Amino acid sequence: MTELALMLLALAIVLALLVGSNLPFFGAVSANIMAFVKDLGSNGLVGLITLVLILWLFSNRKMD
Repeated sequence: MTELALMLLALAIVLALLVGSNLPFFGAVSANIMAFVKDLGSNGLVGLITLVLILWLFSNRKMD
């Protein structure tokens, strides 16, 4: 499930760069990612812990 979500996210980012920021199916992907990063940065230690947890989850996935 994580692999599929990452592939869709990568596709949405590439399409947003090629077509424009507001895609019909994917929405404003780049704006949402920037808002997420801004929220993590403004939350200090809690944001840092959340970021480490997210990176840990993605780094421990296995490639088949």
